[in-house]
Amino acid sequence: MVKLAISAESAVTVDEERELARRSQEGDREAADRLLRAHRTFIISIARKYRRYGVPMNDLIQEGSIGLLHAIRKFDPAAGARLNTYARWWVRAAIQEHILRSWSLVRFAKTTAQKAMFFHLRRKVVEIKGSADSMTEDVLLPIARKFGVPLKEAMSMARRAGGKDWSLNERVRCDSPDEWGDKLADDSDSPEDIAAAESTERFRKGVIAKALQSLSVRERAIIASRYLTDMKKTRSTIAGELGISRERVRQLEKSALEKLRQLIGPKRSEAL
Repeated sequence: MVKLAISAESAVTVDEERELARRSQEGDREAADRLLRAHRTFIISIARKYRRYGVPMNDLIQEGSIGLLHAIRKFDPAAGARLNTYARWWVRAAIQEHILRSWSLVRFAKTTAQKAMFFHLRRKVVEIKGSADSMTEDVLLPIARKFGVPLKEAMSMARRAGGKDWSLNERVRCDSPDEWGDKLADDSDSPEDIAAAESTERFRKGVIAKALQSLSVRERAIIASRYLTDMKKTRSTIAGELGISRERVRQLEKSALEKLRQLIGPKRSEAL
């Protein structure tokens, strides 16, 4: 996480602000720090509005400062507006993005409408002093219409906005060494099943390799080109490589496959 050195505030005049912004855009770090110090109260005033989302205030201020730095890079001193007026959106956006990242391991708010609705839903939950269960369909329908989001999606987001994710590394109880992740069932194959499958696969490959050795050189070449490669060759291509007709390739392929069926068939039942 980026650490920003923001010490005591020092207000700047309009002319100083423009000069500092110009110098900052040219790579002057001291000028950027001076602007950050001058706008600390501005950043804090915005960050305070997001305290209810459970993110430490210091983190909100730091993210707001990063947003201000982005604004400084885009700021046009000659446009006539003050930096705090221009930067307000950047600071809010940076803080909101950090809250969304902190709120859920899964990025459930992607579009601008979804993000706006998330913050609206969180304010609504706080206002009615309830939980996600209190966000009924009657309450959510006008909100979903306002932000142009399907009701089903709004209901899902309301449930997510009503509480934060739990880490699987959290202890089940304070006095227990067990974590929630320890209680999850493992759906993967057991070591015994994996070993059995690997043994069967080795047996199968061995049977095929031994059966191929019983074929003639031409038959092995045809079977390999037709069935044992990702880039299967046509009979015409094989015919050109072996110097025989396409019909002869077809006959040899048919003969080879029949031999393999006779050799591999009985062995297949042994592997089952």
